[in-house]
Amino acid sequence: MRMIVRGARLLHTPAHALSDVEVGEDGRVTRVVPHDDQKEPPATGVLIEAHGDLLTAPFVEPHIHLDTALTAGQPRPNASGTLWEGIACWSERKRTLTREDVIDRATEVLRWQAANGVLHVRTHCDVTDPSLTALDALLEVRDRVRDIMTLQIVAFPQEGIVSFPDGAALLREAVARGADVVGAIPHFEDTREDGIASLGTAFALAEEHGLRVDAHCDEIDDEQSRFVETLATLALRSGLRERATASHTTAMGSYNGAYAFKLQRLLSRSGINLVSNPFANLNLQGRFDAYPKRRGLTQVKEMLAAGVNVAFGHDDVMDPWNALGTANPLQTALVGVYAAQLTGADEIPLAFSMVTDRAARVLGLDASEYGIHEGAPASFVLLPAPTPQEAIRRQVRPRYVVSRGSVLAETRPQPALLNWPGETPSTVEFIRGTQAAPREGLPEPGPH
Repeated sequence: MRMIVRGARLLHTPAHALSDVEVGEDGRVTRVVPHDDQKEPPATGVLIEAHGDLLTAPFVEPHIHLDTALTAGQPRPNASGTLWEGIACWSERKRTLTREDVIDRATEVLRWQAANGVLHVRTHCDVTDPSLTALDALLEVRDRVRDIMTLQIVAFPQEGIVSFPDGAALLREAVARGADVVGAIPHFEDTREDGIASLGTAFALAEEHGLRVDAHCDEIDDEQSRFVETLATLALRSGLRERATASHTTAMGSYNGAYAFKLQRLLSRSGINLVSNPFANLNLQGRFDAYPKRRGLTQVKEMLAAGVNVAFGHDDVMDPWNALGTANPLQTALVGVYAAQLTGADEIPLAFSMVTDRAARVLGLDASEYGIHEGAPASFVLLPAPTPQEAIRRQVRPRYVVSRGSVLAETRPQPALLNWPGETPSTVEFIRGTQAAPREGLPEPGPH
């Protein structure tokens, strides 16, 4: 036995039930059994005592831009805060891209993600650059991290397919070089007809090469932007279905009730995924409104109720569209809870699934690649919280991040020491007494 995690709380099990997860030499889960505190731990291997903490499959990032990350203010700030000025700023910055520049910034953010418990990532990469510098760099990064993380690369035509010179040829070349997913941005094309044509090009290319589609779709406040119906119809009729994703779809927040109701049926039948990006959507949308200002999100609750798979993505990390960010999916979930008003007792755990299980469905991860069960890769995150709701509320850092049977990251948080008037100094961990679990004697990982 290579590793055992003892006394962990797993999702979808009774609140009082704890489990032991055993990992073999091949880095896969060999057994998941009820916890037995009388059983002697193994004589060799790594032992992690969970003490009732939440053990979950790793976080999944379904939408990020590693090629643009950490470029905020370069060559100038996005003064208006709009999507359009952000694209203009990036168009200037990408002229100066080098292989080393992209690899350095992308790797730094991947390190942040790993420390946050993210082990599966889908990144979009701008391919409206005749040299495809960023794409080649990210393909190299994908190879470097393949032993610890899954990295999917979307060939993303930031400035269009039909409306950008040689846009279709560049998209095809990006696929030929090894992109995993075909992208599009129909609302940025010059005309509606160009937008529809661009989606046709993306789907035809995906079908030809057996790839998925993930389009930036209707990322605008204009309620006349309705490309998601075209994307869903193409997915339904082509058979790509759940292999297609519409990201953003913020115009949906402006659709009238009659059209939105019709759209729910189409999206449900099509089987496509939606990815909402709360940070960027709240920041970029509504910029042209007086008051009241629109929230700038898709219809998260309504689409979930209609049976559509919806996930949350971080999107931008310190770039022209979002100057902040630490690539932390629990922050994404927290902002998503408030932005989409997922505040019901059964909805907050749903937000947790939107950065784990539901995001995994966007990437197409199946049971052989994701989850905590016999035969699955031993990749999981131990969070110092008893429930998903508590993990989101307290924004906890993972105690351990395990990738394929090896400890990848470990956090040893120090609680705040509070000198409260009239009391002996005491620690504050933001846990009500009835929620607290024993925290003393946490063991070092290593041979037992």
